[in-house]
Amino acid sequence: MSRMPAAVTWGLLAAWAVHDAEELATMAGWARRARPRLERMYPGVPWERLEVSQARVNVAIGLMGGVVAGAAALGARSGGRSPVFQAVLAGFGLHGVVHLAQAVATRGYTPGVVTAPLVVIPFSAWAWRRLRRAGVVAAPGRSTAFGLAALPLTVGGVHAAAHLLTRRHERAAESSATDGLGRDRWF
Repeated sequence: MSRMPAAVTWGLLAAWAVHDAEELATMAGWARRARPRLERMYPGVPWERLEVSQARVNVAIGLMGGVVAGAAALGARSGGRSPVFQAVLAGFGLHGVVHLAQAVATRGYTPGVVTAPLVVIPFSAWAWRRLRRAGVVAAPGRSTAFGLAALPLTVGGVHAAAHLLTRRHERAAESSATDGLGRDRWF
């Protein structure tokens, strides 16, 4: 088994961290600010579900970090041959394309769109070239298909888990900001 450079396997975690730092810094605030504009652009979409607290963003990104770190470790241990590593790498690259599509659909900035074309997509393309050159990727189409299928399930699962883990905190924060009847306190 040829040795795969750490830049390919652990590089996935590093590229993810750069990308998700942008999401961590922008997601909660952007969702609040963009909601009125998105409601005008696309009425009937349940945009209230888009709004997330910073606590939920923090937990979701932390959970996804665990997924990506695990995949990078499997990639490092297997010389890049791990199907999980390859599927997460494929999902990561596809995730970058989704960010670009979201920005086009919303006609503006969306969290993650700056690092998608600067970090996510270039890193993914480079890593796949390195894997192919090393003879590691036997069936890249299968990894891509699995990554495409697993991406929404993983992202959805992470966000659902983050919701469950933060809902008590969010309810407490919400009730301290209202008078018990759901009305904002003015003091």
